Amino acid sequence: MEIFHISAECYPVAKVGGLADVVGALPKYLNKLGHTAKVVVPGYDNKFTQENEFDIVHKGLLKLGWFQFSYTILKEKTNKLGFDLYLIAIPELFDRPNVYSYEDDTERFTAFQIAFLNWLTETNQQLDVIHCHDHHTGLIPFMVQFCYNYPHFKNTPTVLTIHNGQYQGWFGFDKIHYLPDFDRGRSGFLEWGGVINPLASAVKCAWKVTTVSPSYLDEISNEANGLENLLRFERSKLVGILNGIDTDVWNTQTDEMLHANYTLKGFKKGKAANKAFLCEQFNLDPKLPLFTFIGRLVGEKGADLLPQICSVALNEFYQKLNILILGSGDTNLERGLQNLQNFYHGNFNTYIGYNEKLAHIIYAGADFLLMPSRVEPCGLNQMYALRYGTIPIVRRTGGLKDTVYDFGDGGFGICHDKASVFDVTHSMYRGIQLYADTKTFDAIIKTTMQIDHSWDKVAEEYSAVYQSLIN
Repeated sequence: MEIFHISAECYPVAKVGGLADVVGALPKYLNKLGHTAKVVVPGYDNKFTQENEFDIVHKGLLKLGWFQFSYTILKEKTNKLGFDLYLIAIPELFDRPNVYSYEDDTERFTAFQIAFLNWLTETNQQLDVIHCHDHHTGLIPFMVQFCYNYPHFKNTPTVLTIHNGQYQGWFGFDKIHYLPDFDRGRSGFLEWGGVINPLASAVKCAWKVTTVSPSYLDEISNEANGLENLLRFERSKLVGILNGIDTDVWNTQTDEMLHANYTLKGFKKGKAANKAFLCEQFNLDPKLPLFTFIGRLVGEKGADLLPQICSVALNEFYQKLNILILGSGDTNLERGLQNLQNFYHGNFNTYIGYNEKLAHIIYAGADFLLMPSRVEPCGLNQMYALRYGTIPIVRRTGGLKDTVYDFGDGGFGICHDKASVFDVTHSMYRGIQLYADTKTFDAIIKTTMQIDHSWDKVAEEYSAVYQSLIN
C-alpha cells in the first residue's frame, strides 16, 4: 500500500510535542512491513530545512479565497529518515521558524492542505490511503469528498488520528470561501458549535478515526472540549491504538546523545555515569534519588503544580532527594521554578527551554520521572523513561493508565489518581522508600528496560486498519 501521512510536525523536521515523534516513526515502521509510507509537512524556515538538501519535484499555484499563493514541493534527497519526506514551501506563510502561534495559522494550514491536494491532483498520483494527523490537516477528508477540484480522490480512504482533542482549529464561516468550490449544502460537514471545526469535520468525513491510546478513546467520549456527542455518535468508526517509540532512536546502547551508553546487564554502571554527569552540571548530590520532570510547563501536564510539589517535597524530605526540571511554557511557572533554586540550592535545579540532548541524558540518569498530567492522550515520555530504566510516577489517565502499572500491584511504576500536590508528593515519598530498597529497585529497572513499546506491533495494527478500508 502507498500511504501519505500529512502533518504539521515530524521529528526531526519540526517538533513541538509527541505528534512529531509519532509522524517521524510510524511511516518508517510501515515501510519495514513492505508498504510505501511518505510524509508531508510544511516547509518551515528552521534548522532542518537550512541544513539539508532537497530536490524540487513540483511547483504550482493555490487559491485561498481571493488570495493566490505559489507553492513548491521539496523532496529530501537522502531518505535518511527511513521514508520519503516532502516539504510544502509556501513562502508568504511558512518562511518562519515556529510551527504554531501565528495570527494567520488558519490561513497557513488551510493553504497547506489545499497545496497538498493540488499537488497530488496535478501530478495524477496514485495512492491507497491519506492519513491525517490532528486538526491542522482535518479539512482534507472533507475536501476529497466534496470539493469539485479533487474527484480523483473521492474514493481514496482517509484516516484521522487524534493526538490531542482539546485543540480543534476553529474558525468562522466568514472564511468558508478559503476552501475550493463545493456544494454549500454540504457545509454541515464542516460545522460544529456554530463555527467551522476542522477536527469535527474530519471525525465526520474520515473513513476511520484513531486515538493514540485505548483509554484516551474512552475519555474523549466523555470530555473532548465540546466534541463528546459527535465522538459518541461516530464511535463505530473509532479505534484506540497505543503509540510506540522509535527503538532505533531510543536505544541505551547506541544513543549518541548520552554521556555514557549502557546495556541491560550493565545498567547500574551506565545510569550512575549519566546521573553523575547531571549532578555535576546542575550541582546536585548523586547519592540521592533524582526526580525529574521533562515537558511543556502547562496546565495539561500538571506543571502548574510543580512549584508547590517541589517546595513541599524538599521541605518534608529535606536532603533525601534531588529534583531537576526541564521544560518551558507558562512564563509565570518558569519564573516560579527558577526562584526555587535560591531556596533549595544543592537539591533543586531547572533548565528552562527545549534541549533534546539533555532530555536523553536525563532519561538515562534520573531515577524517577514525574508525569502528573491532567490530560495525556498517550504520552511518550513514560515509554522513554521505561526504556532507559527510569521509573515513571504517573497519574492514571489516558495512555499513562495503559502503559504504567503500580509496583505495589506487581507492576513497575508508581501511580496515583489525582493531579494534586498531595498525591504527587506521597508518590515521591514512596519513590524514596523504593530507592532505599536496592534489591527491589534494581529488579524493577530490569523489568522496565525489557518492556516492548516499539512501533513494530503498532505498525501492524495501523496496517490492518488501512487494509480493512481498502477491502
